[in-house]
Amino acid sequence: MTTVSEKIDAKLVKELREKSGAPMGDCLKALQETKGHIEDAFVVLRKRGMASAQKKAARSTNEGAVGTYIHAGGKIGVLIEVNCESDFVARTEDFQELLKDIAMHIAASDPRYVKSEDVTPEDMEREKEIYRAQAAATGKPAPVIEKIVEGKMAKFYEEVCLLEQPFIKEQSISIKELIAQKVGKLGENITIRRFARFKVGAPDWTVAQTKAVEAAGE
Repeated sequence: MTTVSEKIDAKLVKELREKSGAPMGDCLKALQETKGHIEDAFVVLRKRGMASAQKKAARSTNEGAVGTYIHAGGKIGVLIEVNCESDFVARTEDFQELLKDIAMHIAASDPRYVKSEDVTPEDMEREKEIYRAQAAATGKPAPVIEKIVEGKMAKFYEEVCLLEQPFIKEQSISIKELIAQKVGKLGENITIRRFARFKVGAPDWTVAQTKAVEAAGE
């Protein structure tokens, strides 16, 4: 009798492995569950990656590396610190690839914060007031207005918060999900500590760090 695993083409497993970064065994299981549908299997792996990342989120990340990215022509530069649990993982090819990818993404997308929790109360209230005024101008009732504001704030976080932004090289996943994939593969918690982005001729620059860094007084 032919087993389910024998029906899954090895090339398909390899393709999913390259697409997701997940271990071969996990890719095979996901393809078995989805009867060989690679996009559905990718969704399964994304969900498992986020679950794995959430379980490891409480672990301290005191190791890591600093990465840089200089855009073609030297007009935009990014400096970023990404942390993990061990120096061994920090030196792996997978971690270094993640470091480079996120630095490149920052150069292209210009986020202002690391995550939504880092948005200042002033910026949050300013945006809410703008969206509330826009919605009120349509004459809609208060409960509807608040729903509209809630939806627009979610979009705002996606635009300005690094972890919420769609990954520049793979728009179907967010930076948060990209990190979760690496957490699942490397078996350690991974966090973004801080970054800076500079552009030649710009009147200012972006420097962002998590609240944990601010609380430590660094």
